[in-house]
Amino acid sequence: MDSESYARFLPDSYRRRASEVEPTSTWWHWRDGRVHIARVAAPEASARVVVIHGAAGHAGALWPVCAPIAGMADLLLADLPPYGNTAVPRPHRIRYGDWVELLCELVLAERRRDDRPLVLLGASMGGMLAYEVAARTGQVSAVVATCLLDPADAEARRRAVRAPLGSIPPGGLGVLERLVGGVRVPMRWLADVRKISRDPQLAALCAADPRGGGVKIPIGLLTSFVRYGHTPPEDFGSVPLVLAHPAADDWTPPEFSLRFLDRVKSPTTAVMLDDCGHYPAEEPGLTHLAETLYTLVGNTLEEHAEP
Repeated sequence: MDSESYARFLPDSYRRRASEVEPTSTWWHWRDGRVHIARVAAPEASARVVVIHGAAGHAGALWPVCAPIAGMADLLLADLPPYGNTAVPRPHRIRYGDWVELLCELVLAERRRDDRPLVLLGASMGGMLAYEVAARTGQVSAVVATCLLDPADAEARRRAVRAPLGSIPPGGLGVLERLVGGVRVPMRWLADVRKISRDPQLAALCAADPRGGGVKIPIGLLTSFVRYGHTPPEDFGSVPLVLAHPAADDWTPPEFSLRFLDRVKSPTTAVMLDDCGHYPAEEPGLTHLAETLYTLVGNTLEEHAEP
């Protein structure tokens, strides 16, 4: 897993930690494909964390950000098709609903083999994925999301997706998906990936990464996200939900995620990652994220401790 290219944009302590711990590549058979899961086992830890990337991401891209909690929790970073090292026979048919189903099945499979409390950490689009998987499975102890971009919010949708795609109503997107959903195009055609980082060089890396933003994705993957009927926030349940949002995110500004969070009825917390762009690589926000994870995992352990 090549994470060094991303680690060089992070503070020295994060670069060192990412180089000290080497994730192990494992494979999980799902449908007719092989899902790549990078794992950092921590048998003595009392909790597990599943890290979920979004569009243009993969396990290697997020590993440097997550490395500080290795050891405190058992870590899993899955590559969602068509990203990373995951291989599926018909990548042009992948839709957002497939991502949801894959992650739900993964969570249930992991809970069967290991009953330690499970926390989901979702980055970018992975935030809504983590939210939805927690709501659907009932097997998650807590969720941390760097973004909660509700595709039902027309203003948020227009901000995240390039025109004219972001302005087409869901019904029109359904027609578009039927006509050209399987056509694969560069991510930069569908979204302004230049805003993925405040550092132009890091943004360029994310956009060109042959396992990330450089992968051609089916148009239907993005249109199906925009059309997806997520669990209403009022029905989310009792799972603690933490929004750890980059405060200087110019792609998906915090106000859109906060608007969604305010409607969630479960225990919620909002943490702003100061000076961080969409990809959280800057201080002090990066440390705020690590501290949030430390606190959440610790509280999760206490809540699940035997009396």
